[in-house]
Amino acid sequence: MAEQLSFELPGKTALGREDFFVAPSNALAVAIVEDSDHWPAGKLVLSGPAGSGKTHLAHVWAAQSGARIVCANQLGTADVPALASSDMVIEDVPAIASDRKAQDALFHLHNLLLAGGHRLLLTGQGATRHWGLSLPDLQSRMEGTQRATLEPPDDLLLSVVLAKLFADRQITPKADVIPYLVKRMERSFCAAQGLVDQLDRASLSAGRSLTRSFAIQVLGVDDKLA
Repeated sequence: MAEQLSFELPGKTALGREDFFVAPSNALAVAIVEDSDHWPAGKLVLSGPAGSGKTHLAHVWAAQSGARIVCANQLGTADVPALASSDMVIEDVPAIASDRKAQDALFHLHNLLLAGGHRLLLTGQGATRHWGLSLPDLQSRMEGTQRATLEPPDDLLLSVVLAKLFADRQITPKADVIPYLVKRMERSFCAAQGLVDQLDRASLSAGRSLTRSFAIQVLGVDDKLA
């Protein structure tokens, strides 16, 4: 297995297989996604918190399988029969919880894909039973789909997440910055994104390199990271 990560950030985000770091917190999900020939009924739900790598891993699988990627909220105006001609990734399914037209389209696409022997990867946050889809038949199909979950990050993955987020913004922090942040920050991908964004803006504004002392200055002595 190669290395993982993926984030919906401004700037140039690397989404290749070589950029995806596999750690204990995501290894099982990666293995399940990669074994798509054995997905029950040819479909899989990939879930995890915001910024956990769902989009990255979906792009990796799509590149390997030749699948097309569509955001769920675009399905209401999509040509469903045309989409059903190849493997598909449908991103952020919970976003259409109040969009009945998009749900109808996903329901028909789901059935056409599976009937045609194609594979379907769906992404979203949390358990499918909490997605709140208003079309009962679609909700039941989501709940009946095997789920692979990207878990919250351990220290190793959080360190790599920060390093990749900085690299995506062409920032090279001093060697002691990331260990300092990992030891004190909130244990979440969203917190990592927020920190990198804050430090990036401050570094650009001040015209300074990213050192531990500068990070402390930016975050403030009363900040929970200081």
